[in-house]
Amino acid sequence: MTPAPTTPAPMTAAPTIPAHVSAARLGEEERLPQPATADIDLVTVLHALGDPVRMRLLLSYADGAEHSCAPRDLGLDHLHKSTVSHHMRVLREAGVTTTRVAGRNRFVSLRRTDLDARFPGLLDALLASAPAPAPAPAPAPGAGSGSGSGSD
Repeated sequence: MTPAPTTPAPMTAAPTIPAHVSAARLGEEERLPQPATADIDLVTVLHALGDPVRMRLLLSYADGAEHSCAPRDLGLDHLHKSTVSHHMRVLREAGVTTTRVAGRNRFVSLRRTDLDARFPGLLDALLASAPAPAPAPAPAPGAGSGSGSGSD
């Protein structure tokens, strides 16, 4: 018996971005898919911000700067990297943030202009009512990063 000839698996088309999602290309950089400003939905935004971790991320992004995705840089080093990535994706897909891709790096920033245009006063109210982030705990006395010999 000769084995039946095998046929190669059919090629699947690259995933297409739905019409309601925009992805901007900026030379070598690009933005991950996100809803267009007109498609940002209030219920989706509020649902996304209903999680304490995502609210903490909103407070971090409120400074208007771009932030790396490293949990340590966001004060979330107690969470696994994939968990932080999930929370960032929820915020981006809700239209709260935008993510710029630069090579292997990702930089996240708040879509303040878009959110203010869509829901005037929402971000100001959320930021004003949110508790200030707790400062990072100080290291325990005697818990240095040196060799323990006391001489440097």
